[in-house]
Amino acid sequence: MTSKIVVVGSINRDIVVSTNRMPVLGETIQGEGIEYLSGGKGANQAVGAARLGAESILIGAVGDDFFGQGTLRELEQSGVNTQCVETIEGTPTGVANIYHTSGDNCIVVIPGANGLCTPELVSRYAHEIEQADILLTQLEVPMETVYSALKLAKQFGVTTVLNPAPAQELPEALLQLVDYITPNETEFATLCGHSLETEAQLEQAMMEWKERYNTQVIVTLGEKGCAFLKSGRMASIPAYKVQVADTTGAGDCFNGALSFGLAQGWELERCLKFAVRASALSVTKFGAQEGMPTYDEVISSL
Repeated sequence: MTSKIVVVGSINRDIVVSTNRMPVLGETIQGEGIEYLSGGKGANQAVGAARLGAESILIGAVGDDFFGQGTLRELEQSGVNTQCVETIEGTPTGVANIYHTSGDNCIVVIPGANGLCTPELVSRYAHEIEQADILLTQLEVPMETVYSALKLAKQFGVTTVLNPAPAQELPEALLQLVDYITPNETEFATLCGHSLETEAQLEQAMMEWKERYNTQVIVTLGEKGCAFLKSGRMASIPAYKVQVADTTGAGDCFNGALSFGLAQGWELERCLKFAVRASALSVTKFGAQEGMPTYDEVISSL
């Protein structure tokens, strides 16, 4: 079954600097290498869905620069439909400076053209959202754009998935439009407004969120897998043990794979097992998009 997933989100050029350790504040160290890769949560999630076999359409913006055109070419080579990505004159493409050391990273993002991905831009492609099985979005484009995309999707009866990253408080009106929300532990604590230090606190917060918004909460737990509500109680999908090369994009792979499963009509637990396995495979390769697995790779590893 071919599914259609529309992703509204960020498109970046990732500048990845590899080091043997992270510098401390004020310190200069010598790096071991540098790479220029396609990135951005929106683009990564669109690639994740496309690699699995979905019709993946990305709505977003790039600058009229070398990074923008190169990134679009790479997205197209990965199977993403970029016809709804607009080039903004006089504006740079978004850039993520990623500092990578053995199995971990820290990131500084410059939004660039992502900040000009407006509600008006999204509305020009409302027909694509109307025909989608899933709308997937994140928080690296303006909040009003995320709200506009979710509102259009709900008007058309399209299932919505929100990856609330980077962590920030969200307006009630936006949260009412979300069918599935996929924070990590830190992001969910930010949304709830208090710490979640124990499993009991996490379960209670998830149950309260479900009751308040009628939204399925899926909390990603990194190397511990993910948690979700099953028959009103918290359940978990354990992570798979793999040799970690690069954790960049693991969460994006999870969201792309989850959306793929939902678009197939799978029950949630099956979707999550698939998504956890896909994200585990993604960290065995270097680069956010380069590590995204195919459907056959995920299935053969289950």
